[in-house]
Amino acid sequence: MSGLTRRTNDIASAVRIGALSAVDLTKEVLADLAARDGAYNCVTRVLTDRALRAAANVDRAVKEGRDPGLLAGVPFGIKDLFDVRGQVTTAGSKVLADNPPATEDAVLVARLIAAGAIPVALTNMDEFAYGFATDNAHHGVTRNPHAPDHLAGGSSGGSAAGVAARLFSLGLGSDTNGSIRVPASLCGIWGLRATQGRLPVKGSYPFVASLDTVGPFGDSASGLKTCFEALAGTTLEPVTVGELRIGRLGGWFAENMSAPMQAAIDGLASALNVERTVDVPEVARARAAAFVISASEGAGLHLERLRRRAQDYDPAVRDRLLAGALLPATLIFQAHRLRNWFRARMHEAFSDTDILIAPAVVGESPRFDQPLIEVGGEKVSARANLGFYTQPLTLAGFPVLTVPLDVPGLPLGAQLVARPGREDQLFALGEALEQRGIARARLVV
Repeated sequence: MSGLTRRTNDIASAVRIGALSAVDLTKEVLADLAARDGAYNCVTRVLTDRALRAAANVDRAVKEGRDPGLLAGVPFGIKDLFDVRGQVTTAGSKVLADNPPATEDAVLVARLIAAGAIPVALTNMDEFAYGFATDNAHHGVTRNPHAPDHLAGGSSGGSAAGVAARLFSLGLGSDTNGSIRVPASLCGIWGLRATQGRLPVKGSYPFVASLDTVGPFGDSASGLKTCFEALAGTTLEPVTVGELRIGRLGGWFAENMSAPMQAAIDGLASALNVERTVDVPEVARARAAAFVISASEGAGLHLERLRRRAQDYDPAVRDRLLAGALLPATLIFQAHRLRNWFRARMHEAFSDTDILIAPAVVGESPRFDQPLIEVGGEKVSARANLGFYTQPLTLAGFPVLTVPLDVPGLPLGAQLVARPGREDQLFALGEALEQRGIARARLVV
């Protein structure tokens, strides 16, 4: 059984008043990682010494009457594309394994530690963040804690599954085309793709610089909000939920869902008394543009190394990067033009709306041996289409909160989308849904 019997804010409250020792809790978490992660494969490296030093600093601050931070004693996992001082940042690839260790922490890692959180592990990911499955040729596949023969989603699957398995309370991830939103949904936890540019990417290995965002996973809406405030260096102002104008994305976002996902989204819309449907044009082309931009920029970053060390890459990632290198410049230019146009259409969609809801994924997590799912009456690649609803929204750069819906069966999540910079509205609605029992993190007991 996990040592994490409390959730994020409860841990921090207990540590802050001295009712719980950060060192004792960290020792329990490290022992639990050793005992249980083998079943899930969330973690690639355990940060034992760093974690115990950070925990001792927190306990010392409490003893001396100093503020130990908003997240005092809360354990967190770190996707292995963030720099951690003294560790080699591999981005899930042996190609980078011989690089020198990082000399300082990534900005987000440093901010969480400054807030009293305890870094306990680096987590598994798709190599160079290029995938939706967290199936890594070097480190293996991360299993969904709720159904170990199913995918956790990716590319931040190690961080998401680790929170769902109660191996740690918070996780850091990145989201270019859905790498936070997809695994949060499939693992049944909270996840935030912040407004693009609001959280600094400094110290994180890039995938697609023009689309990359970073953000956290959490075991509760309230805990994720506290985490975001620590990461952003701000305190969110209160929002009156009853005054929020909520709509539902239609068209592309209302089609092709599995029956359980359709019921879940319909139930959420009903619970929120949503009557308005908002259609955004050219969503299919927006998704195609995200594919093109990702493939071309990813290839540009790796092309020189591919010429020298192609055999060292995960074969699936290598092939996608090589295909991206062959894209014509005119197509890439058109994709960026469409991106600007689509962003303007998204702003128009919020002209009289504060939050739009949409499914996060087509349906439940597929099994490892399930190569195809049905979308639009056709059998398509399960893994390539996990980003069916997340990729189009990538182009706009708007903030998206993934909400774990309280449904039977395997976990399912919804996307709550707000205007840029309005994470306060997302968390206000998320916390209200959590308090009403409409949404809850699905954590392994």
